[in-house]
Amino acid sequence: VSVENLLLVHTEDYISRLQHGELTAKEVRKLGLPWSESLVRRSFHAISGTINAALTAINSGIASNLAGGTHHAFPDRGEGFCVLNDVAVSIRVLQRENLARRFLIIDCDVHQGNGTAFIFKDSPEVFTFSMHGAKNYPLFKERSTLDIELPDGTGDAEFLDTLEHALPRIRLHDPDIIFYLAGADPFEKDKLGRLKLTIEGLRKRDEMVLEFARSNGFPVVTTMSGGYAAEIEDTVEIHCNTIRAVKSVFDCNAGSLSA
Repeated sequence: VSVENLLLVHTEDYISRLQHGELTAKEVRKLGLPWSESLVRRSFHAISGTINAALTAINSGIASNLAGGTHHAFPDRGEGFCVLNDVAVSIRVLQRENLARRFLIIDCDVHQGNGTAFIFKDSPEVFTFSMHGAKNYPLFKERSTLDIELPDGTGDAEFLDTLEHALPRIRLHDPDIIFYLAGADPFEKDKLGRLKLTIEGLRKRDEMVLEFARSNGFPVVTTMSGGYAAEIEDTVEIHCNTIRAVKSVFDCNAGSLSA
């Protein structure tokens, strides 16, 4: 990804210090990851993936990035394992290129997308929808266009019912493209989640969101977001199920997906 694209969202000072390993100890603690050249390269590549997925989705209706969803990153800092905000940068690129005007972010990661909400707080063309754990990170939450807070222990039935009733509300924004953050961390065995969704419930969540996009003719990009299951195989299965849902709902094969 070019620095020019990053500067559509992030400050020049932050990008420069990130590239040169000059983050303060406090900034590294808030980020939650040790600085390395590999971390910077990976973060840049993840943004490229979401930009390319967005460009593909505009043309073909669906694309997935097997990374991204780093929604805790602010313009001047990273937080919560999120170095740079890939969805925000992608939206600004689409705006600059006049490829889309109205955007919808559906964030189903268990943690509120505070960085994304902050970035777009004065951008009515971007509808930010976050459905997250009420008592989970971050402690101080930003205001999304629509926040739905879920109590600890929320399971499949309540989660899916809440999401189903929210979708008609966000449909009114009539977006040109949707960015779907399909977090794996609402899973019942996630170490940081505090919700109680099953793998099957998360699969139904993905299918519900993707069918909402398909049936309304909205192009959609999926990103991975978080996942911290006690058994890493569970996190992998949940993320793989998102891609399986893409293939099923949009009746496409793996070769048509952007990764």
